[in-house]
Amino acid sequence: MLKVASRCNLACDYCYIYTMADQSWRFRPVLITPETVLAAARRIAEHAVTHRQSMVKVVLHGGEPLLAGPELLDHVAATIRGKLPPTTTLDLRVQTNGVLLDERFLKLFESHEIRVGVSLDGTRAQHDRHRVGAAGRSSHRDAVRALRLLNRPEHRDRYAGLLCVIDIEHDPLDTYAALLEFTPPVVDFLLPHGNWSAPPPGRVPDDPRTPYADWLIAVFDRWYAAPVQETAVRLFQETINLLLGGRSRTEQVGTGPVAYLVIDTDGTYQQDDSLKSVRPGGPETGMTVFDHTVDDVLAHPAVRSRQLGVTALAEECRRCALVRVCGAGDYPHRFRAGGGFDNPSVYCPDLQRLIRHVATRVRADLSTGAAR
Repeated sequence: MLKVASRCNLACDYCYIYTMADQSWRFRPVLITPETVLAAARRIAEHAVTHRQSMVKVVLHGGEPLLAGPELLDHVAATIRGKLPPTTTLDLRVQTNGVLLDERFLKLFESHEIRVGVSLDGTRAQHDRHRVGAAGRSSHRDAVRALRLLNRPEHRDRYAGLLCVIDIEHDPLDTYAALLEFTPPVVDFLLPHGNWSAPPPGRVPDDPRTPYADWLIAVFDRWYAAPVQETAVRLFQETINLLLGGRSRTEQVGTGPVAYLVIDTDGTYQQDDSLKSVRPGGPETGMTVFDHTVDDVLAHPAVRSRQLGVTALAEECRRCALVRVCGAGDYPHRFRAGGGFDNPSVYCPDLQRLIRHVATRVRADLSTGAAR
């Protein structure tokens, strides 16, 4: 994940970068510099060559990455692609709120084969409850305009999917229907960031109630029962994949090793930057693209601990029958002040209920198939 801009043109109230524990964005360069781009591209290429990687995925991120402007994004894409060996394919993406997306950017993305993910939280009321601009200005209209552009035949192949942060105060099926209006190839439902010391909305630590599972199960049942798949939903698909003995490709579930690093606008390597939600300096490694290789970062104790699978989890999790599917959930959600990350997820009851529900539905279908 390459941060090309450290500022944003929205003021989302749940944003882990601007509203939570770590406020280091205030001291980062507003935009990534050409020197940092070159150093980052060299490190990415170096790692690809060293490990004979056939594919590298780079997500241009922020803040809001489109604030970097077309010229800088063109330079970033060309530099990264130019440094990679011909044997390595580049999967290049951008994650945006959509406010600035227009034909200029889409032509640029077409020329560099960049796919575009857009954040949308459902209906206008749902979206604008959290994702607003200056003085509370609605951003829904701009996000909708961006998605209509992406859905044009000439741009559809640039469309990577939607990110939606769950709000349990809103009807789940209304949210899902609002997302389906834009025919996303994939939807990522994200649990709001929170932890044992700073719980997410509606999640009371140690409370057996499962408001987030209830919300997700309503969507899952609609999604799973659809006669023709309406969209891919990553959380559901990866949960099913794990239940059937596969491996997960998302940090939300499973015990696979962490698969990405963050490079910020100043060239510092960071772990999962959602760790900014837990404490100041949460994702920092103390290393930079100017002085350290990616392998140096992989040797960092905090990064190494996230490559150990089940053995790195809390004892309570290791004893759980669902551990290889749940994987203790998203790493930042395990944090407790004074106790670090050696805990189950603050969403533990929700994750258990969701996984068991999905398992019951899948098991019933498999049993029916076997009987036939």
